[in-house]
Amino acid sequence: MSWLMSAVYDRMTRESNKACLDQWRAELLRDLSGAVLEAGAGTGATLPYYPKTVTRLVLCEPDPHMRRKLQAKCDAAGATHVEISDASLEALPAAPASLDAVVCSLVLCSVPDQQAALKEIQRVLKPGGKLAFLEHVAADGKPSRLKWQRRIEPVWKQLTGNCHLTRRTEAAITAAGFNIERIERESIRKVPPIVRPSIRGIARKTG
Repeated sequence: MSWLMSAVYDRMTRESNKACLDQWRAELLRDLSGAVLEAGAGTGATLPYYPKTVTRLVLCEPDPHMRRKLQAKCDAAGATHVEISDASLEALPAAPASLDAVVCSLVLCSVPDQQAALKEIQRVLKPGGKLAFLEHVAADGKPSRLKWQRRIEPVWKQLTGNCHLTRRTEAAITAAGFNIERIERESIRKVPPIVRPSIRGIARKTG
């Protein structure tokens, strides 16, 4: 299904991007600087929002169909300083403690092992380095919606590249040893109710 997702993804997310996601990405990334890696960069929705203070940018996207679209956007933007990698979140192309920040935007929902992915982010971040995250999560504050998320999730995962509807990503980030210094919880607009609950913010590697 990956070729189909890559073909429709930009069109499918256009309205939610306009309604809120583009603004959230801009706010989330504006203070980043130095060496930054984005895991699961998809078709490049975050590309316009990286500030000039980012001196090295590595965009990782393991799906070849998504990566072709990502490369085309980088070429169109003249982003010659950007490195594109086919690495997954389980094996990031960076030395230990070498990065100032890692960005995860709507990707921690679909990794096979969330804790393993977060440990890999810990590995590549410098002490005090930032994890900038924007993720949809379980509807813990709305029991009826959470019930529907659980019902639909088995089929949803098959259709959307292993996207989970009921992950508790905030707790996973904390359990992986990060200190969450800023978090906002808000409903993503212009998407189905089962994917509306979201969190976004900044966590830091401790130690």
